[in-house]
Amino acid sequence: MTVDATNDYAGANTAGADELADLRAMVRDFLADNSGEEAVRKIAEDPDRLGYDPQVWSRMADQLGLLQLAIPDRFGGDGFGFPELRVVLEEMGAALLCSPFVSSVVFAAQSLLLSGDEEACARYLPGIGGGTTIATLALAEEAGIWDPDSCGTTAMPDVGGRWRISGTKSFVPHARAANLLLVAAQAPEGPSLYAVERGAAGLTVRGLETLDGTRPLGEVLMVDTPAVLIGTAGTAAESLRRVVDLGGLALAAEQVGGMRRCLDMSVTYAKERIQFGRPIGSFQAIKHKLADMLVRAELADAATEAACAAVAADWEDSSSAAVAAYITASEAFGHIAAETIQVHGGIGFTWEHPAHLYFRRARAAQNLLGGPTATHHRLLERMGV
Repeated sequence: MTVDATNDYAGANTAGADELADLRAMVRDFLADNSGEEAVRKIAEDPDRLGYDPQVWSRMADQLGLLQLAIPDRFGGDGFGFPELRVVLEEMGAALLCSPFVSSVVFAAQSLLLSGDEEACARYLPGIGGGTTIATLALAEEAGIWDPDSCGTTAMPDVGGRWRISGTKSFVPHARAANLLLVAAQAPEGPSLYAVERGAAGLTVRGLETLDGTRPLGEVLMVDTPAVLIGTAGTAAESLRRVVDLGGLALAAEQVGGMRRCLDMSVTYAKERIQFGRPIGSFQAIKHKLADMLVRAELADAATEAACAAVAADWEDSSSAAVAAYITASEAFGHIAAETIQVHGGIGFTWEHPAHLYFRRARAAQNLLGGPTATHHRLLERMGV
């Protein structure tokens, strides 16, 4: 059974300014205790940890209810939307939280909601919101293009209404941690979406070497792998494009949090580091750097906030706004992370300093959805150019 779910991702509920401030404070305090630099390094440097701490993930679900925040009420969630998600994602980005939050709560959950498949949503979303199901979207392939029309993975109907998928997906976020893969494949009718559960026959998942260990990527190989169709065969192209736009917006919110933390680190160091008898923050060159970083951060913040509001209101140009926010935040975070290293001087280049962790996250986030060129093309398409 399918329904018109076009407004689900907008969120039926809206939090006020005071509620958003309380949410931010709660998440920030939680991450201060559970996602410090030492914890981030342990997870990022150990591939056996699969990119997250299961205990922290469980507490995020059970104690804070973060995983169900943007899932509709009828599927066991709180029914909020991107303005509320933005607050959570900013704090996660500031703390470099290692978790499959974006993969599961944004990419996967939005893929289900936008499919319009009520039965699939009822089957999978409660588990995603409760943290017992870790899901991810397998869309890109070897070329790294996040567009359903470029899929070479094929799906053929099988007995009993099931399907079988063959092909290879690459750059799949948190693939090794996921127990539910939502796979985009070409059916005879056209681009379609399928659910593949961990342990399915013919399924092999392996990790990829990545620049940013805080968000591991994987390769998914399928050979006649049994799958369940999500939605209607041949109709997934537009909804998947929308999912990519929303995923980019989620990354933008994370990036805003990361660049804010970099700016804070830089300002603090510039006040404390003494050269020639005075703080380096009093030097004109450092002042200019910090001012430029602040302007870029403010612009990215404004673009992200506006895009989240557009998505919540379901404006016609909300997809363009989401892609524009991702482009703006990606460029700003990359610049600010690099300047953070420069402001810190020699110590900023060392492995012991956290600046390189933010630099790696910035570069990886900018390239996750195909890189700047592909993202700019995506914006032009959304604008009808």
